[in-house]
Formats: sequence, C-alpha cells, structure tokens
Amino acid sequence: MDGHGDDRHDDRHGNDRRARFERAAPGLVEPLRRFLARRTDPATAEDVLAETLLVCWRRLEDLPAEPLPYAYGVARHCLANAERSARRQERLAAKIAAVDPPRATVPGPGEDGDDELAEALARLRPDDAELLRLWAWEQLGPGEIATVLDITSNAASIRLHRARQKLKEALRKASGVAGHEESREGRTS
Repeated sequence: MDGHGDDRHDDRHGNDRRARFERAAPGLVEPLRRFLARRTDPATAEDVLAETLLVCWRRLEDLPAEPLPYAYGVARHCLANAERSARRQERLAAKIAAVDPPRATVPGPGEDGDDELAEALARLRPDDAELLRLWAWEQLGPGEIATVLDITSNAASIRLHRARQKLKEALRKASGVAGHEESREGRTS
C-alpha cells in the first residue's frame, strides 16, 4: 500500500468529525453559556464553556444524537474542576502569604521624599528613567539591564551613561545652579 489511501481515509474521517461537531456546537453554546452563567461568575463561565466544548470535540464519538444533556454533564464536571482548581490556588496563596510574607520595600530614588530627584526623573524620557530605576532600585549592572531590556550589554552601558548625564543635568537645572559646575564625583569633601 502506498499510504495515500490511508491519508485520504484520515482526511475524510477528520472532515466527518469536523462536520459533525460544527452541526452540534451551535445548538450547545448558548444553552451551555446560560447553564454556566447561573452557576458561576462570567469569566469562569466563559473559561468553562471553552473547556466543555473542547471536551465535546475530543469525545465526539461519545456525543449522543441529542447532545445537550451530555454537554450539561460535561460542563458540570468542568465547572467542578475549575472550582477545585480555584480553591487550591487560594489555599496555596494563603500558605505562601503565611510562610513568606512580602518584605517591606525600601524606597528607591525619587520615592523617599526627595522631591527634587523625583521631579528630575519625571522630566527624563520614560526609557531613560526606567533604565536608571533598573540600575538604582534593582541594582542591576549593564549586562543584567541588557537582558531586561533585550538590548546588548554595550548598548545598555551607553544608554545608562547617557541617562545618568541627563539626570545630572536635570538635577542641576532643578537646583537652579547656573553655568558650569565642577564635578565632585569621587571626592569626599
């Protein structure tokens, strides 16, 4: 056998399945949607409806000539699974919150009441401000920032340098210092 006969048989079988499901599905969707809407919240109802239709598709051979009662049964089981899953997630979240409560966050630059710094950051382009926050708040190096922003490490270094210069200039303007100011970087006094 050349295998083409099997392929044609599979195609015809697949087309028959699809045609049968397409005949059955329109009569199932709205009754199932109402069935689920009376039993759960709208978002869960839509998720369970999709899951129910998927099960009906997978088990199409089990679908009786009058498929709605069968589909209601599938929907009941899918809804029960969704509710069990939601309860498990709630219990897990409660355990995680009890075992590992979130630490108090330390304010980052511009969040600790330094209005001048917050104002200077706000004047920067959002990309520059985010880059500085990644560097200062998250204490990431250029290589790590590159990973976060999906850029090269070299580009991150250059952009970080430029953003720091822009922040320095914005702070200088905010403090009202005019003209050239000598750099005090690295000096202790």
